[in-house]
This record gives sequence, structure tokens and C-alpha cells, in this order.
Amino acid sequence: MGTIHLFRKSQRSFVGKLLQEFRLVAADRRSWKILLFGAINLTCTGFLLMWCSSTNSIALTAYTYLTIFDLFSLMTCLISYWVMMRKPSPVYSFGFERLEVLAVFASTVLAQLGALFILKESAERFLEQPEIHTGRLLVGTFVALSFNLFTMLSIRNKPFAYVSEAASTSWLQEHVADLSRSVCGIIPGLSSIFLPRMNPFVLIDLAGAFALCITYMLIEINNYFAVDTASAIAIALMTFGTMYPMSVYSGKVLLQTTPPHVIGQLDKLIREVSTLDGVLEVRNEHFWTLGFGSLAGSVHVRIRRDANEQMVLAHVTNRLYTLVSTLTVQIFKDDWTRPAVLSGPVAANVLHFSDHHVIPMPPLKGPDESNPVTSTPTKPSSPPPEFSFNTPGKNVSPVILLNTQTRPYGLGLNHGHVPYSSMLNQGLGVPGIGATQGFRTGVTNIPSRYGTNNRIGQPRP
Repeated sequence: MGTIHLFRKSQRSFVGKLLQEFRLVAADRRSWKILLFGAINLTCTGFLLMWCSSTNSIALTAYTYLTIFDLFSLMTCLISYWVMMRKPSPVYSFGFERLEVLAVFASTVLAQLGALFILKESAERFLEQPEIHTGRLLVGTFVALSFNLFTMLSIRNKPFAYVSEAASTSWLQEHVADLSRSVCGIIPGLSSIFLPRMNPFVLIDLAGAFALCITYMLIEINNYFAVDTASAIAIALMTFGTMYPMSVYSGKVLLQTTPPHVIGQLDKLIREVSTLDGVLEVRNEHFWTLGFGSLAGSVHVRIRRDANEQMVLAHVTNRLYTLVSTLTVQIFKDDWTRPAVLSGPVAANVLHFSDHHVIPMPPLKGPDESNPVTSTPTKPSSPPPEFSFNTPGKNVSPVILLNTQTRPYGLGLNHGHVPYSSMLNQGLGVPGIGATQGFRTGVTNIPSRYGTNNRIGQPRP
């Protein structure tokens, strides 16, 4: 018998997890329409592929690929509904918005691969052009056109609607826009439909159907079979040109780049944040597109020591939240200025020893084991000397940290030097004694403090 594991969770397979998530999406009534259109799409695609085989038309095959792309767009819409239902998890702290970006990218890339396949098949047909049967060519064209338009206009596909507006215009849209301006100049009522630019998916459906209608007429009139191959190349080029800008845009989102159209607004907000009360510096700012229409970002803000961290955080978040929906702000206060720590003799004009802070050090090693400059062993393998607050090195001489206030010089007192070992024996630890002593320290060029003292030159009681 095997080992019995109590309270062990059963591991679901990938198919089981996928079915569970599908049931979650199917429970929403909004997804029922998408599932219905998906079933009709599969049926239409099956009939169209059979008609492509019976007519031997590669142009109708290229147009059928647009129906398959509609199936991908319906799947993307289902993924978008699933993303809205799911909440961020510890593993995916930003949520699942990037999944619909990945779905759009994959759909457009697959459509371009289909267009490249049509171009390859068309190049082979130019060498040996087969006969085209027009029996169901026109029927298949109108079936595909009607279903594609009905799907595009009936289903609100949020990811593709955003990408079609945010991505750059394709060459087909630019040429149609030039023609539309001329038409709208004659008929102004059409400006709401054709301007500023048409929906790229509707445009390619209409353009492909128009090419197939010309193919049907030329084959019926003159038996010009080569026009079918030319129409297939035209449909493939239009498909590739329409999908390429969307692939580029969604690919930049996946690469976490900053959208060009919001860079100016972000710079303006950063300048406003840097002028807030208590803010000294804004640095390490990074903003990227998390999903379609949502920005994420992180920024480091350095503030004054006396500033209120929560107040500054609230103001910074309030300013940036207008553009950045997911924001991480790290607040840190300004550090004290640390003086340079060096080794060397200090003049004996430091009379008031209480103005300085002495950090106690461990006892020094013998002179034969130390370097006179760094007070560390001269062995090549020894680590460099350590100079940091509260964590002194083993072989570092005592460090005297000064107040930042400067003192006047030149009241006629002596400035001499004596060995370091005689420092404490001559009473220099008492402020105001005017003996000429010196000691090894971590600070050089220390300003002095002088005043009238009647005990100068008198013996210590």
C-alpha cells in the first residue's frame, strides 16, 4: 500500500483548470452572445473552406482567413470578460490585463502569417495557373461579407476597438481617407462615417469583397483566371497592412514602453510634483502601459527631514493618479551630510573639546603591524579600512566629528604638535587649557574656537 497523505489537495490538470475558467466566463450572460457568434463562425468557416476547395479559388481562401480572424477576435473578447472577473493575486499583482494584450498580439500576428501563406501560394500559381470555377464564388463572398460585418457591428470588442483607434493608420486607411475627404466635400452627411478614418476591419472586409466581385466578373466574361491570383495577393497585402500597426502597438505594450502620446503629460506632472511643499527631488521615475488604456508606474521621491511623509505621499499620488492608475511611490527623507573622514595630525588649536563628538575605537595595534597612513595592517590580503557611523573598523584611529559652525582664528595662541601618545597625559581633555598638544584624528583642517580665558598658561589645579 502507498502512503496516505491526509488533507492533501488534489492537483488539477491543465484541461481541468481551463474548463473551470470557461465555466466562470460562461456563467456571465454577456458571454452568451459571443459563444453564439463563435458557433456560427465555425459553421460559416467550414462551409467557406469547402467552397474554396470546390471553386479552386485562392482569392476566396484569402477572404476566408478574415472569417477565421473574426473567430480569434471573439476569443479575445471572451478573454477580456474573464480579465474583468478576475482580481489581482499575489503571483500576478498587477492583475491579468496583459493577457488581453497578448491575445490581440497573437491574433494579429496569426493573421499576418496567413497573409504570408497566401502570398507564397499565389507566387506558385503564377507559374501554373489552374482553372477557377465560379459556381459558388460569389455566394461565398456575400456569405463571408455579411457574417464579418454582422459580427463586427454586433459585438463590442473592447481590446480591438481600443487598438484600432490607438494604433497608427494603415496605408489602406490613408488612401481611403484621401478619397473620403473628396466625397464628403460633395456629400457632407457622410463625414460621420468616413472621417476621420474608417474602421480598419470593416474597410478590409469591404475591400476584399470588392476584389472578389471584380474577379468573378472578369472570369465570367473573359475566363481570365490569373485575376483570381492577383485578387488573392491584393487581399493578402491589405490584410498584412491592416494588422501590422496593431501588432506593433500591442508589442510595444508587452515590452512595457511608455506611450508617446502621454510623455508630455507625464513630464508636466513630474514637474508639478517636484514643486510640492517638502519635495526635494523626484528620480527613478518609470511609467509603462499595463493594459489597453491603463498605465502603471513607480517613482522615488526625496523629501525634507521635517516633511510629513503621509502628506507628501497623498499629494504625489493625487497628482499622478490622473494618468497613472497603478502607482508605486517610495518616499525617503534627506540624509544628513557626512563629513569627509581622513587620517592625519590635528592642530592644537582645538581648545573646546566638548564641541566635538568622539567615537570610541578599539585599541590600536603596534606600530610594526600598521600603516602610518591608514592605521591598518599592510598585508595585501587585508580588507580596506572601514569608515562608517556606529560600525568602526578594527584598526581605524579615533574619529572626531565637528560641529558645522566655523570659528574665528588668530588670537595669538600657539599651534604646536606633540605625539599622539602624550595627548591624554597633558590634560587636553579639559576645555580651555592652552597647552600645545596634537593628536591623530579622522578630520583635518578643523576650525578653532577661541575666547578670553584667564586660565591660559596657568597650571591645572
